[in-house]
Amino acid sequence: MKTNPSLNRSLTTLLCAATASLLILSQPAQAGYIVTLDQVGSNVVATGTGAIDLTGLTFQGTTPEFAQMQAIFGIIGTGPTSSVNVDVYNGFTGPTSFGSGDAFFPITGSGDLVGIAGFDLALFVPQGYVSGAALSDSMTFNSATFASLGVTPGIYEWTWGTGANQNFTLDAVAPTVPDSGSTFGLLFVALGGLFGVSHFRRVHVA
Repeated sequence: MKTNPSLNRSLTTLLCAATASLLILSQPAQAGYIVTLDQVGSNVVATGTGAIDLTGLTFQGTTPEFAQMQAIFGIIGTGPTSSVNVDVYNGFTGPTSFGSGDAFFPITGSGDLVGIAGFDLALFVPQGYVSGAALSDSMTFNSATFASLGVTPGIYEWTWGTGANQNFTLDAVAPTVPDSGSTFGLLFVALGGLFGVSHFRRVHVA
């Protein structure tokens, strides 16, 4: 039985493209400053990382702030639970809420105090923050769930330009882990189709 080398190369190319597309679709954008909100055991944990480009924003002043979350007003500030001074900026656009939750305060928090208030259009960063510098922080709500905090799972983004770091993203990961079989099932269906075509063509060129 003879095989068609050109057909095999085409099938390999299609398989690689399909796999790459699935991987890309399964990952959120990774640019700028990102806060990931996740259910970890019986707690809800927020982890912030990335950098912020302040270009295009307007400085409003310096004020004391502390870690907190209020989904109904699009407020999330990750970092220390004690009050620290932050610089406040405005000039961005984005969602004004990410749920129906009222004000909640974490039991523990650390790192840089960074946050956003979608309803009030206020972005706050550590006092004296240098545009583009790396930021890192976290906070934990003990004995909490997305439901108890009033958070609607999803990806929320606030932007003020087209630069890589001109955005603030909240990735509120769905508490229920999706069935990975659905994604890989699609891949296997595609593979089955490709191998079926390969077998069909070989039968006819033999």
